[in-house]
Amino acid sequence: MRHLAFATGVLLASQVAAQTPVLTVYTYDSFITDWGPGPAVEKAFEAQCGCDLQFVGAGDGAALLARVRLEGARTKADVVLGLDTSLTAQAAQTGLFAPHGMDVHPDVPNAEGVPGEWSDPLFVPYDWSYFAFVYDKTKLPDPPKSFEELADSDISIVIEDPRSSTPGLGLLLWVKALYGDKAEELWERLADNIVTVTPGWSEAYGLFLDGEADMALSYTTSPDYHRVAEKDDSKAAASFGRHYMQVEVAGKVKGSDQPELADAFLRFMTSDAFQSLIPETNWMYPAFMPKDGLPTGFGQPLPAERAMMIAPNEVPTIRTEALQEWLRALSK
Repeated sequence: MRHLAFATGVLLASQVAAQTPVLTVYTYDSFITDWGPGPAVEKAFEAQCGCDLQFVGAGDGAALLARVRLEGARTKADVVLGLDTSLTAQAAQTGLFAPHGMDVHPDVPNAEGVPGEWSDPLFVPYDWSYFAFVYDKTKLPDPPKSFEELADSDISIVIEDPRSSTPGLGLLLWVKALYGDKAEELWERLADNIVTVTPGWSEAYGLFLDGEADMALSYTTSPDYHRVAEKDDSKAAASFGRHYMQVEVAGKVKGSDQPELADAFLRFMTSDAFQSLIPETNWMYPAFMPKDGLPTGFGQPLPAERAMMIAPNEVPTIRTEALQEWLRALSK
């Protein structure tokens, strides 16, 4: 009888599991680490959805889009979380994403510093920050204040590949936006500073923390992690005057077999339950300010005049030219 009861219990548990709908969310690797937002987001959403939320890591942001494009209509993803506004036009061109149908008013400043405007019908923002080179104040007391000063120094840097990483693509667009036709010349001058180019942010920042380079391309909010979580005030973001913004987004896959759950997840993503997790797990600014605001010790956004961003629909053309310049300069 004990064996029969056990077998019956296993059968019932299997039937319940089989009846639980699964929502599959593709995202970048660092989102689902033990220290990232993934575990807490999964627990909070599953508490209200009656579903099994399964995250699938797919490298960094640009690699994430490449995977979805490769899989096409056969993709198992219901939601893709971790693209940014430098990739949304390219992602929209795939025809793989469905309109979110939401009225979105994020607390994300646009290039003019005005928050609350969001017109993208396919993608919903969930966090944002500015790209910056992070350094150790105890090892680099006089950091560069511009790309030119960096190029003229012997300071070593590690950066991310713009073909696989959204920070890498952001750096490419940052340089292009600042230097225009002179961007390739600047990359040639920076080539000697670059220790290595990594596939994604995690590898680059890990090399910096291991002492393999003086600076790493990261975010103005990265030092907040060390200051708030580790009580370590040794890290800082070098001020280069104007900094390129990144707004990270998620979208529903058109061919999802769980469209209602996908919609529910996108709505949950804008809620206080999700947004309050962002500052101290993803170490970015929340796209929708939680009711309790930013954590104590978290840095404030830059003044609007110091932010810059190329309009998403202009990125594909500029990216092609900027990438060729980057490849030529670093191959010499």
